[in-house]
Amino acid sequence: MKVKTILVSQPEPKIENSPYFDLIEKQKVKIDFRPFIHVEGVSAKEIRQQKVDLNNYTAIILTSRNAIDHFFRVAEEMRFKVPDTMKYFCQSEAVAFYLQKYVVYRKRKIYVGKRSFSELSPLIKKYKEEKFLLPNTDKVKDEVPDTLNALGVDWKQATFYKTVISDLSDLANVSYDILVFFSPSGIDSLFHNFPDFKQNETRIAVFGDTTIKAVEERGLRVDVAAPTPETPSMTMALEKYIEKINKAK
Repeated sequence: MKVKTILVSQPEPKIENSPYFDLIEKQKVKIDFRPFIHVEGVSAKEIRQQKVDLNNYTAIILTSRNAIDHFFRVAEEMRFKVPDTMKYFCQSEAVAFYLQKYVVYRKRKIYVGKRSFSELSPLIKKYKEEKFLLPNTDKVKDEVPDTLNALGVDWKQATFYKTVISDLSDLANVSYDILVFFSPSGIDSLFHNFPDFKQNETRIAVFGDTTIKAVEERGLRVDVAAPTPETPSMTMALEKYIEKINKAK
C-alpha cells in the first residue's frame, strides 16, 4: 500500500525549516502531529515531601529541556533564589544552550557533555566535592543513577515532572498509513487509549532500540527503524521507505 498519511506522536515542530515539512513537500504526503504523552509539573509541596531542600545543593545535573524548565519553575514556587555560584552540568550542547533562557550564560559555571550521559561523567567526576541535584522525570533511564553511583558522588534524584498519557479518544475512527514513535511511553499510550489496537496494514516507524523492543513486546511489526548508519534521523528513514513503497506501486 502506498503511503499517503503519517501520524507523528510528537508536537508539531515550531521551526519553519523542519525536515518534516520538507518531507511533506517532496513526497506529497500528509503528516499530522499529536503528542501521545505529555509532561506535567510536580508541585513544590510534593518535592518537599521528597525531602528536597534546594539550599542543600551546589550543582544541578540537567538531562533535558524539561528538567531546566521545571527546576526553575520549582525554584520560583519555593521562592528560592538560585545563587550565581551554582554549577550546571548539562548532558548536551542543546540542553546547555536552552539554559540561557534562565541564566546569563557567560556569568555561570556551566559544564557540557557531548550527547550521552556517560560522556558527562568525567566532568562530574572532576567536581566530586559538590552536592548534586538531579531534577528529573518519574521515568529515569538506569544509565543515569548507575553512572552517578559508580562515580561515588554526593547526589540526589528528585521527581520534578511526570510523563503522562494523553487522551487520544478523538482519533478512534481515524486511520494512518504510518504511525511514528520515539519512546516506549508512546507505545504504552497507544494501548492505553486503544486496548484493542490491531496493526493490520498500518506501518509502524520507531526511533531507538528501547522503542523497537517495546513495539515487539506488544506483538507489533516494526516497518521503519532509525537511527541507522544510512538513515540517522527519522525523517531520512521515512523518506527512504516512502520512496521505495510509493515507487513500487
